[in-house]
Amino acid sequence: MTTATGATTPPTRTLASRRRTAPAGHLGALLAVAAAVFLALPVATLVIRAAAVLSAVGGAAARAVADALVLSLLTTAASLVLVVGLGLPLAWWLARRPPRGAALVETLVDLPIVLPPSVAGLALLLVFGRRGLLGEPLALVGIAIPFTTVAVVVAQAFVAAPFFVRAARAGIRAVDRDLEDAARVDGAAESAVVRHVTIPLAASALSAGLVMAWARALGEFGATIMFAGNIAGRTQTLPLLVYSEFQGSLDASLVAAAILAVAAAGVLVAVRLGARRAGDVTA
Repeated sequence: MTTATGATTPPTRTLASRRRTAPAGHLGALLAVAAAVFLALPVATLVIRAAAVLSAVGGAAARAVADALVLSLLTTAASLVLVVGLGLPLAWWLARRPPRGAALVETLVDLPIVLPPSVAGLALLLVFGRRGLLGEPLALVGIAIPFTTVAVVVAQAFVAAPFFVRAARAGIRAVDRDLEDAARVDGAAESAVVRHVTIPLAASALSAGLVMAWARALGEFGATIMFAGNIAGRTQTLPLLVYSEFQGSLDASLVAAAILAVAAAGVLVAVRLGARRAGDVTA
């Protein structure tokens, strides 16, 4: 608005609307802070309490935490090998040569993400159990999977694989097909195109999927306790130790839970840093 002297004044309607929306903005900020505190406070309290009782954890409880940590690291490493070995060809197939009915295949691949973990464990028992679909044929050749360390790896791979497949599928789809065709024109074999063109260009997505799959495998509880049991030194990973020690040594349970919380936070930081670096490269 311009006055007779040529000076401009802000529109009255705009100022009035700002005054009316100011209380709503303050309320929104207050709710946002409350939500952040609600999400962060339990985890922060857990880590602080665990740090306070760390020195008090000794003897059998400390050995139990150490054994569960080592077993978790070994089984998650093995499950990642299984996830990549089976998931990468599947992701490439879905991204490059989607079959007829690809939507159904992708739904089946993603199903373990939304499936309750206890249901996943029961389903694995029905397939690999002593009287399961494949359990009886395997038993004939002396192979028993349930309630062994192998069962832990299978359960972790089952629930973690979709996270890697989803990320790998998206990363491979995003690779420019013209670059792959250029490599083929130069005489590169299909395997060389995948190794030297497709995989390096999709590396950020593959890395993010790998990290998320590892985090999911590390935190797996329901499918593991149903399919592998809770046997100390053999199938008792960190999440199962948290459950077991909660009924006995709360301090050991706190330390194991804090390790999982810190690992989860580290995974999120790594994924976000990887995404930021990928954005800087593409920019």
